[in-house]
Amino acid sequence: MSRETWKSPYLVLILCTLVILISYGTRQSFGLFLIPISDAISPGRVEPFSFAVSLQTLVVGLSVPFVSAIADKWLGPVKMLVIGGAFYALGMFLLANSTSEMHLTLSVGVLSGLAAAGCGLPMLLSVVGRVAPEEKRSLWLGVVSAGGTGGQMFLVPFNGYLLSRMDWTDAMLILAALIFAIVPMSMIAGKASGDALDQKKDTQTLGQALQEARGHKSYIYLCLGFFTCGFQVQFVVTHLPKYLDDTGTGVTIGAHAIALIGLTNVIGTAIAGKLGGTYKKKNLLAGLYIGRSLVMLVFFLAPLSQMSVYIFASCIGFLWLATVPLTAGLVSGFFGPRYMATLYAIAFLSHQVGGFLSTWMGGIIRDATGSYDMWWWVIICGGAVAALFHLPINERPVERLAQPA
Repeated sequence: MSRETWKSPYLVLILCTLVILISYGTRQSFGLFLIPISDAISPGRVEPFSFAVSLQTLVVGLSVPFVSAIADKWLGPVKMLVIGGAFYALGMFLLANSTSEMHLTLSVGVLSGLAAAGCGLPMLLSVVGRVAPEEKRSLWLGVVSAGGTGGQMFLVPFNGYLLSRMDWTDAMLILAALIFAIVPMSMIAGKASGDALDQKKDTQTLGQALQEARGHKSYIYLCLGFFTCGFQVQFVVTHLPKYLDDTGTGVTIGAHAIALIGLTNVIGTAIAGKLGGTYKKKNLLAGLYIGRSLVMLVFFLAPLSQMSVYIFASCIGFLWLATVPLTAGLVSGFFGPRYMATLYAIAFLSHQVGGFLSTWMGGIIRDATGSYDMWWWVIICGGAVAALFHLPINERPVERLAQPA
């Protein structure tokens, strides 16, 4: 490989997409492990593992602003990706050896949550946002975001196959080994980026960037709206297999549905990234949230069958993480790419808090009532609220970016 090819931003794009495929695809597979792990460690109850997964979502959200700030100010994103990948693999190894509810909480909820913060979308989007050509930035952010649920296309069926052939502990060990591949891929991406990640080129400090964001009303509205994204998708991806099992449709159909969501999301997210370079991102986001709620409403009210599940998965997949490149694009458009990891991470915190509440409460409601019906209505209504938050957003960059260098 020539020196020019090795330094190509396209190689960075490919590697970052593969990293998020593994990192995000792993998290989307937990719904498949819900039943075997619950049966082994807390027979008759799904709440303990639901809490561990929801805690991971919350830990990711709470820690990612600090992890991103450390990367932006000191370590750089590549070193943080390497550390995150190594500890994520360790967390899954410890999960495979768990024997109690406390073990679940510590391995899945705490350690893996901290690790996932270091090798998740905020870090990867910040890398791609800095190496991407300005005219292609929105599209490239969409490609990386699509890679996240591309993991649903491959890892969810792959883990489903493993669980059909072996004990869940052995399947988890194989998954841990796959996650460790994040480490060498991140190192290669760092070499391929050249000097694009050189942090000395920017004079604005992290404190100044945070102060600027704190007084930006449109950024605050964006963060509030992003809450609903996590609130909706984390409930579906974690509890859909169990919901279908409860209704007699079958947990295997749930695995297929999650994979199908990943397939259509690859298309939908890439399209959203492309459209974000032409149309107002805030209007696209409002339409996406309303569209999600309408799809969920029709699915919930329609007679349940295998066909209705596949139709739901196909439709919701187009809207699934199409919010991410648009949200990240607005953050970069507001403030520039220098501190994008930290500033997008703050918005991501709102997303993860929503995912935590929805995943945990979904498990509580199901155990208390024997049904998920009540919680479906809550997440359906959330889309309308999110759409309203995006209407007053002003997409203009801050005055600092309009000043001559």
